[in-house]
Amino acid sequence: MQETIKIAVQKSGRLYEGSMKMLKECGIEVSNGNNQLRVQAANFPLEVFFLRDDDIPEYVQDAVADIGIVGENVLAESGKKTDTVEKLGFGKCRLSLAVPKNGNMQKISDLEGKKIATSYPSILSGFLSQHKISASVHVISGSVEIAPRIGLADAICDLVSSGSTLFTNELKEIETILQSEAVMISHPQLTPAKKQILNSLLFRIQAVKKAKNNKYVLLNAPNEKLDDIFRLLPGMKSPTVLPLAASGWSSVHSVISEEDFWNRIELLKAAGAEGILIIPIEKMIA
Repeated sequence: MQETIKIAVQKSGRLYEGSMKMLKECGIEVSNGNNQLRVQAANFPLEVFFLRDDDIPEYVQDAVADIGIVGENVLAESGKKTDTVEKLGFGKCRLSLAVPKNGNMQKISDLEGKKIATSYPSILSGFLSQHKISASVHVISGSVEIAPRIGLADAICDLVSSGSTLFTNELKEIETILQSEAVMISHPQLTPAKKQILNSLLFRIQAVKKAKNNKYVLLNAPNEKLDDIFRLLPGMKSPTVLPLAASGWSSVHSVISEEDFWNRIELLKAAGAEGILIIPIEKMIA
């Protein structure tokens, strides 16, 4: 019987779609049409458990699931003993302290003696202790941002993505406690067979991530400008150069990082590149 690795993912919420999209991009077919809580992948030795996000670290720690996808905020709050094996690049947010926009509090020292509402009491208590601030922590599940408006708390500690919810509730951030994104965690003592499956899965994930962070570029350039253009195109090893039918011209193929994309394109144009074509990369194997 073939060994299978069990993965825990969020059954609903902000990480569900990103997790399922990532598995699909890795070529793994998971059908959950009937909202099942346990599904076997069709073409990869992977069994998927759909769970509450707060439960995932404990399931992985206790080896009920071998691996899991969870937000760093949930993992930090749980305090469970797992290994973080890969940052996944989606579900990015931050855990921040926020106060009423028109109030007198401007910095974290102003929280001394105040009441703070949060769904992350462990992380918040650790932060307050680290900064030697004595404040009362009120634990709330959901809708933390309304606490100051109804007089339940003076400030909040909550997840922030775009900041629109804070703006709507007339709050402003004064400190970021934790930057968070989806991560893959694993049980610390996987069997050799399960480690091999995990490594195969990570190989696919890393190929997908590299593709998203890079663009394939094709351009035409006069041969006398090629050296200048090569200096702007690091590529994976070096650019590919093919002669064009037009005498004295070449077609150059390379890869540009998403981070530096527009700056590089402007420099290439200034260096003499023409007919620049940008193509998204589906997978990228280094």
